[in-house]
Amino acid sequence: MIATTPSWVFLFLGFYFLTSGILFVYGAHAYMMAFLYLRALRRAPPRPESGPLLPVTIQLPVYNERYVIGRLIEAVTRLDYPKSLVEIQVLDDSTDETVEEAAAMVARLNADGWTAVHRHRKHRVGYKGGALREGLAEAQGALVAVFDADFLPPPEFLKETIPYFQDPAIGMVQTRWTHLNEGFSSLTRAQAAALDGHFLVEHTVRNRYGAFINFNGTAGIWRKECIQSAGDWQDDTLTEDLDLSYRAQLAGWKFLFLPSVECPAELPAEVNGLKGQQFRWAKGSAQTALKILPRIKEAPLPRFVRFEALVHLTNHLVYPLLLLLGILAFPALRILDHHPETAVLFRVATILAVASFGHPWLYLVAQRARQRNYVEAWFLVALVVAGNMGIAINNTRALIEGLLGLHSDFNRTPKYALTTRRDHWRGKAYHPRASVWSFLEIVFALYSGVALAYAVRHGHWLAVPFLAMYAMGAGTLGFLSVYNSWARSRTGGPTPALATAPGK
Repeated sequence: MIATTPSWVFLFLGFYFLTSGILFVYGAHAYMMAFLYLRALRRAPPRPESGPLLPVTIQLPVYNERYVIGRLIEAVTRLDYPKSLVEIQVLDDSTDETVEEAAAMVARLNADGWTAVHRHRKHRVGYKGGALREGLAEAQGALVAVFDADFLPPPEFLKETIPYFQDPAIGMVQTRWTHLNEGFSSLTRAQAAALDGHFLVEHTVRNRYGAFINFNGTAGIWRKECIQSAGDWQDDTLTEDLDLSYRAQLAGWKFLFLPSVECPAELPAEVNGLKGQQFRWAKGSAQTALKILPRIKEAPLPRFVRFEALVHLTNHLVYPLLLLLGILAFPALRILDHHPETAVLFRVATILAVASFGHPWLYLVAQRARQRNYVEAWFLVALVVAGNMGIAINNTRALIEGLLGLHSDFNRTPKYALTTRRDHWRGKAYHPRASVWSFLEIVFALYSGVALAYAVRHGHWLAVPFLAMYAMGAGTLGFLSVYNSWARSRTGGPTPALATAPGK
């Protein structure tokens, strides 16, 4: 019967196999990371003896942060470290009252005996990377700590990280992000679980097994010489932190990740802010991959390090693959019903696709490491998986823009000082605009719903949970994007006009 099967069916099958196969590679890698994590725990670096206290410059890059600038600077002043060895740089690109508030706080710091400077730029050349670069040129410290406006470094941060710089090869120490408002909503809980997977599992495994890791843009501390010798902060990508991290490690510097040192931060609590952040990360990762992978190929690196760099820098390819798989699912089920002779081939491809879900297992391992019970852990994993499927359109577009070299501005994620469930972002400034692409997410959710109904009616039970995740994830994110913009217009403030792209 296969001989009479139309050729276009095999063409479709080949494309379905290719999509499932590439997803399987990334999923198998996630399984490997989860497995290696348990062994990596035994490879923790020994804590060094207390050494000399080195001078530190603390850089605080801010842009329109009226709700959080005060608590950020206050947290920095609580750091348990001699004032005489600390320089504070408020690198301020703001265009609102944040400028006056920051300047007044810096003046009070200087009056209290701190060495502090308020650098206000009106041009925003290079965005965050440009601000860090200009600040570094004037930095007095041998070490440079960076904190974004939504972070609250704990008092012991410097004393927990600086001793490791006794090793002259250490160029950067990264600490683990924790979450001030994790319990604010299902949206923040899902983000926290995803970030736990990245930090607790991926970062730990890569660092303990000698692969490259990245500075995550904040909550880390650099050796100034490392930044300068690696070519300084550059702004030709939207992820200047990832770019500099790879350049520094290619230059021979060692990085260290300390999962035991926690630095809490505020998660985006509004879906359009989350989309903008994810858009920036996905596009910047694509730009960095184009820039760095040729250097990785030419560098004399072990195979494991080279492979991990490839997976790390191209990991956002998972999103267009997930999107493709969701689009192909409905016609695949119909072809299977009309051409039962292809059932074996479709089953193999489906097994590949199912086996590719190594990331949920990775997230589960991270939640168990946080002492979650299995019920709560699996619930959070389901939220993350649905969210990843739902945000696939947003991140696919970002990836395409990055690969094609299309320009977009660096748009920071709005912060609202949300720490309890009673707080709210409505009625505050900085509300990001919805994108016209949000309506495409709703259309994709409806399409997935039709495919889900078809799968249930025809007994394709293996496809049911995944199609349900697509419908729930895309529908929720698309609806909330539009609804939140409408709600914002009802509470006053600037009218949230529809944007032409996420994060713009």
